[in-house]
Amino acid sequence: MKSFLNVKDLGDLKQALDEASEIKKDRYKYCELGKNKTCLLVFFNNSLRTRLSTQKAAQNLGMNVIVLDVNAGAWKLETERGVVMDSDKSEHLLEAIPVMSSYCDIIGIRSFAGLKDRDYDYAETVYHQFVKHSGRPIFAMETATVHPLQAFADLITIEEHKQKARPKVVLTWAPHPKALPQAVPNSFAEWMNEADVDFVITHPEGYELDPQFVGNAQVEYDQMKAFEGADFIYAKNWSCPGVTRPEQYGEILEDYHKWLSWTVGARQMAVTNNGKFMHCLPVRRNMIVTDEVIESPNSLVIPEAANREISATVVLKRILESL
Repeated sequence: MKSFLNVKDLGDLKQALDEASEIKKDRYKYCELGKNKTCLLVFFNNSLRTRLSTQKAAQNLGMNVIVLDVNAGAWKLETERGVVMDSDKSEHLLEAIPVMSSYCDIIGIRSFAGLKDRDYDYAETVYHQFVKHSGRPIFAMETATVHPLQAFADLITIEEHKQKARPKVVLTWAPHPKALPQAVPNSFAEWMNEADVDFVITHPEGYELDPQFVGNAQVEYDQMKAFEGADFIYAKNWSCPGVTRPEQYGEILEDYHKWLSWTVGARQMAVTNNGKFMHCLPVRRNMIVTDEVIESPNSLVIPEAANREISATVVLKRILESL
């Protein structure tokens, strides 16, 4: 595996899940695989779980790890071509990338959507610049449109906790005071479409995800109807994806106070099939989910976060095997 951005890059999901189960039983089984190899983790944005879990995964495999926080201690980087660099950005990504690659064997990239230019974001401009100019395997630690390490961990968690062969999984929009990217819901939808689940997406009108990620999912605008009989509830906010309203890409369509009824609480969970609650974290309590739900025995947010180490270990193992 030379790069990791989407679910197709991983290949057969059953094999990947079996590999995740194997690694979880012995996370140091392949500790010699990364000996004398260096993994560079480049963060253009803040991180807690992604940084810690990916660094731990690389160490599980015996790798050296360099973490570069672009916004703390590095030169500010220009990412667009053709601009006159007369602002506070001192270095261009096109020079920075080959310099970075000279110090490592694998590069992980975390760069959020700007939420201003849909074409720029959905072209994955920053990620593909690294692919083109680094000469190294590149993997996504969340990009403008996807977060595959999170989605893989989500799938591992569902596999571990499902009570029937084909569970019903619901991705629900929830209110938030700030405009957020679509990367997590995009990837979750993409991966659930490849998994053996009954998948439903629910959100208010205007928040339709890009069709390439929605796939064959059922879209239901009535949240309570969507929750009926669900085995897993995955809550996440996202701003307008600009599918039906291109001019409103990246915006909150209406004041979030209007949508507080979409906060996942006991009322919604009562109609599920003793459903498990999931969220990628960090989560705004009593906006996305009530205290009661996230603190309940059915909340999987902590084991879900722990599985980030496992998903990253599988991905890095496969990249190392391809070197």
